[in-house]
Amino acid sequence: MTLRVGTHAIQAEYADTPETLSAGLMHRTALAADSGMLFDLGDPDIHCFWMKNTLIPLSIAFIGRNGRIVDIQDMQPGSLDPHCPPAPITQALEMNQGWFTRAGVKAGDRVTRRDGQPRSAKPRR
Repeated sequence: MTLRVGTHAIQAEYADTPETLSAGLMHRTALAADSGMLFDLGDPDIHCFWMKNTLIPLSIAFIGRNGRIVDIQDMQPGSLDPHCPPAPITQALEMNQGWFTRAGVKAGDRVTRRDGQPRSAKPRR
């Protein structure tokens, strides 16, 4: 799906099944520029992430129910250190490490579907 993150358009894979939520970006050796993975986590909660079996450095944006980024953190390959948001979230967006900084995206910026649909709307299959 195409997302708008702040003023930038990106392509994101959509993780919303138990299998895709669990696997995420594990075992991949690269992630294309301006690409990422959006995790649909359901009800607002403190959802934590780690990098077991993930081979590329990533940055994660934790997204609240209103579509606003509540925090951005860098994660190191293979690390079991938990990365948790400071407030309940419904989604998370993983990108190549440093993408949010380079793009000037920060906490408070909004994540939306580029086609005008709410960012939580499931893509057509």
